[in-house]
Amino acid sequence: MSSTFNKIAIIGGGSWATAIAKIVVEHTRHIGWYMRREDRIEDFKELGHNPAYLTSVHFNLDEIAFSSDINYIAQNYDTLIFVTPSPYLKAHLRKLRTDLREKFIVTAIKGIVPDENMVCSEYFHEVYDVPFSNIACIGGPSHAEEVALERLSYLTIGCADTAKAESFTQLLSSPFIKTSISTDVTGIEYSSVLKNVYAIASGICNGLKYGDNFQAVLISNAVREMSRFLQAISPAERNVNDSVYIGDLLVTSYSNFSRNRVFGTMIGKGYSVKAAQIEMEMVAEGYFGTKCIKEINRRIQVDMPILDAVHAILYERRMPQSTIRQLTRILR
Repeated sequence: MSSTFNKIAIIGGGSWATAIAKIVVEHTRHIGWYMRREDRIEDFKELGHNPAYLTSVHFNLDEIAFSSDINYIAQNYDTLIFVTPSPYLKAHLRKLRTDLREKFIVTAIKGIVPDENMVCSEYFHEVYDVPFSNIACIGGPSHAEEVALERLSYLTIGCADTAKAESFTQLLSSPFIKTSISTDVTGIEYSSVLKNVYAIASGICNGLKYGDNFQAVLISNAVREMSRFLQAISPAERNVNDSVYIGDLLVTSYSNFSRNRVFGTMIGKGYSVKAAQIEMEMVAEGYFGTKCIKEINRRIQVDMPILDAVHAILYERRMPQSTIRQLTRILR
């Protein structure tokens, strides 16, 4: 393990946080772990696994320092891996009294900060003055369930400082985790938001009984739409055919593990947004991402008919059947 990252903590208690904790602790033999709920920590200690997520993944509790005090974790650990749902990030950070500027911040949050309309790297930089060289993101097609099952997965670490990115990959690499690095932090994060929006669209079409032929057309158009948006919001030399972009889009749009696709399928079958959210009992990041990207796009004016259709269904109470039917007339 690289000595660059010695004191590492996980911020968050969901399935992806649990999967990342499993990977990291196998390299470090010690992590801090912040969970908001003290009762969840107590259950974890009693059972030896997360009581609510990925319950088949067991941990050596001697290797974990749990705390429900985010300041304790932030003060005692140098590398903080944030894996909370994006809608709750600000609420967690509001409790902080610890300066983050000298910390290495890793965001594994595939979402956008609501009300701020910024991806997490931008938020940590703008609000907490963390230099971009100390901010990284984890991207790529990586369902927590498959990572926990040690199925082969590919992760990309984005960071402006390539040496730090390369060093951080050593905490993740294993026989079932292949890693690569990139400097396109903003592009990776925005694509992670967009793929959730398109997965909802895919789910809606699935719920409406559109078949595989149309799904292929939908996702082909989603790739082009994503590329247009990324180039407008963050001009850079990137290849959207790389797995961190299109691979993440494909797995989120097609997999039964995808909560955004499941959420969209329920909407397509006639559930209201509220009813679908209640029944899922998990956050579909794409619901919040749709609103944020729509608001951003009012400023940059990219042609995004799929985003517009999803927004109309989720936020304007348009009927899925007629909205998707209208979308089919303009896709190619």
